[in-house]
Amino acid sequence: MNLSSPRPAALLRLFLITLVLSLFADSTVIAQDVSDAYRFGPGDQIIITVFGEDDLSMNFRLNDTGKLNYPFLGELTVKGLTVAELEQLITRGLKGPYLVNPDVTVSIGEYRPFFVHGEVKKPGSFTFQPGMTVEQAIAMAGGFTDRANRKKIDRIRGDVPGARPTRTALSAPVSAGDVITVQQSFF
Repeated sequence: MNLSSPRPAALLRLFLITLVLSLFADSTVIAQDVSDAYRFGPGDQIIITVFGEDDLSMNFRLNDTGKLNYPFLGELTVKGLTVAELEQLITRGLKGPYLVNPDVTVSIGEYRPFFVHGEVKKPGSFTFQPGMTVEQAIAMAGGFTDRANRKKIDRIRGDVPGARPTRTALSAPVSAGDVITVQQSFF
C-alpha cells in the first residue's frame, strides 16, 4: 500500500466524517426519544403552530384540568399526551372540512417545574430540563446544607397520581413535577 497516495487520506476523512455524523445522529435520537416519551401535564407551556393559519396557532400554559379549548375542535384533553399524539389529534381534527392538508407542529415552550426542599440552600421550584438527575436538581437548589443527609433523599413522582415518597439516589433521573426532599442528618 502506498501511503503517499491520496487514497488513505480520503479513507481517513470518510471514517472521521462517518464517526462525527454517527455521534450527531445518536444525540438526535436521544433528544427525540425524550420528547416522544414526555407527557404533558399542568404547568407545561405548549406551542401549537399551524402553518399559514395564524388563527389556529396558540401558545398556552396547561392548567390543572389538562384541557384546551381549541378553535373548530372544541375541548381537547391534552394532559397525558405526547407531542406527537397532540400533533396527530389536531391534524386529524382539522383535516377535511377545515383544511385540506394541515401542517401542525407542537412543541414544548417550557416544561412544568419540579420542586426541591428540605436541607438545601435555596429550596423552591425549578424549570425541568430533560435528562436531569437528582444531583443536578439539588445543585440548582444551591446544593446541600451542612445538616443535609446525602444518603436520605426522597422523591415523589410528579407523573404518578397519588405517588408516595420513595428513597432515591443522586444519579436517579428527575421528571417534571417531581418533589425532591433532602432529609436532615442527626450528626
